Amino acid sequence: MIKVGIVGGAGYTAGELIRLLVNHSDVEISFIHSTSHAGCPITQVHEGLYGDTDLTFTDELPLAAIDCLFICSGHGKSKEFMASHQIPEKLKIVDFSQDYRLETEKNKFVYGLPELNKDAIAAAQYIANPGCFATCIQLGLLPLAANNLLAGDIIVNAITGSTGAGVKPGETTHFSWRDNNLSIYKPFVHQHLPEIKQSIAQLQNTFDSDIIFVPFRGDFPRGIFASIIVNCNEDVEELYRLYDSFYQTSPFVYPIRTNIDLKQVVNTNKCLIHLERHGGKLLIASCIDNLLKGASGTAVQNMNLLFGLPETEGLKLKPSAF
Repeated sequence: MIKVGIVGGAGYTAGELIRLLVNHSDVEISFIHSTSHAGCPITQVHEGLYGDTDLTFTDELPLAAIDCLFICSGHGKSKEFMASHQIPEKLKIVDFSQDYRLETEKNKFVYGLPELNKDAIAAAQYIANPGCFATCIQLGLLPLAANNLLAGDIIVNAITGSTGAGVKPGETTHFSWRDNNLSIYKPFVHQHLPEIKQSIAQLQNTFDSDIIFVPFRGDFPRGIFASIIVNCNEDVEELYRLYDSFYQTSPFVYPIRTNIDLKQVVNTNKCLIHLERHGGKLLIASCIDNLLKGASGTAVQNMNLLFGLPETEGLKLKPSAF
């Protein structure tokens, strides 16, 4: 059994992670750390887990007693954690923050997008889990980059559910503002852009154009739907063959010949991709569940790779029928 610990256990992504891990046949959760909820039952915060676990939050960190640590704290907190704690030599770590996603000489973390870095992840010790928007957009673009087909600016419009803003309430997250509403935030400067550009350069280092990204806040709880426009004169069926080939060993990514919608992926670890060519432009639609494929599902996928398990272990989830 893989003994795991979770730091920052009270947020939405941590709740989804716990839900996956308590039902994972090869995992035992040793502790779930939260200083603000120490001593409280997990189900007091994550009420959907009634009947699944009787664990309580703790403010202790017995790192030497576990094999894998998931860090679900906010951005900037992971570097603080790594600097202020003695990390056991063989402990594997999956970090949810953006702190280690960009490659540097001193960065020991591997960028954890399995569809791009599967072999490197399997051989790594530390994993930087990708951002949710970044995952959705990259999966739509990577087959083109792998075939040197990206030329000119890339235009992306993507909408995310309210859980993407995290569990802490704010003026743009409470129900009366978000319901029946739509708004743009961080256009052109979203924090996930650098990791998207890094991954494209990994496959197509000649790409030097802009990615024009406009993110939207949606009036639904979970999911991301991205529309991506690129210059392209290739035949659509040939492009589908490239996508099918690129993702043939990726068990959660499905290039689809018919139109896709968000409900097909919510509550799953899937990414669906649809292609349409209009003149010299290619429209790529890509959708994921922001809490699963965009966060906790990919984290478990990465853990599976780290410990030599099938990628799909614990992740055979099905969407709602409605």
